[in-house]
Amino acid sequence: MDIRQTLDLLEAKNSHKLEQIKLPYSHSALSPVMSKAEIDFHYGKLYKGYVDRFNRGEGDRNFNEAGAYLHSIWFSQFKSPGVSRPHGPILDIINRHSTNFAKFKENFKTEALKVQGSGWIYLSKSGVIKTIKNHKKVPDIALLVDMWEHAYQIDYHSDKKKYLDNIWRIINWDAINHRL
Repeated sequence: MDIRQTLDLLEAKNSHKLEQIKLPYSHSALSPVMSKAEIDFHYGKLYKGYVDRFNRGEGDRNFNEAGAYLHSIWFSQFKSPGVSRPHGPILDIINRHSTNFAKFKENFKTEALKVQGSGWIYLSKSGVIKTIKNHKKVPDIALLVDMWEHAYQIDYHSDKKKYLDNIWRIINWDAINHRL
């Protein structure tokens, strides 16, 4: 095989296209926890931008792919606001590692507030609270929270604590359990 054939094979292997997930709710369905303006900007511009740049081959391919991957997880785990309590396997994981949901939320918030600048915080499928600097594809995400400033700036300005307190009202625990 000559070098051109090898390069053609490598290019074909790396030529897959990404698709932005369709939201299972309207852009205004998460209000007041997450406003339509936040969804329009975050989903409609930023997340779409990662997908589009990846598909056009612009910028850092791994960064754009990981950004799209994480946002796919992020936006797929929400539902309209209400009382939202974990149940099933995810509750077992939470209770095993944090005693109860209230303690888990406290631990999660403490770790999330340590994220400075760009990053994500997540509960791994094994029950460990972990962070991701910038964007990175990781296989063990059960629950994911975007800690980049754009995720909360429109609705919460610089109040990360309020953002973290409210996010639980829109978590779709059935979606989380489906990931396990």
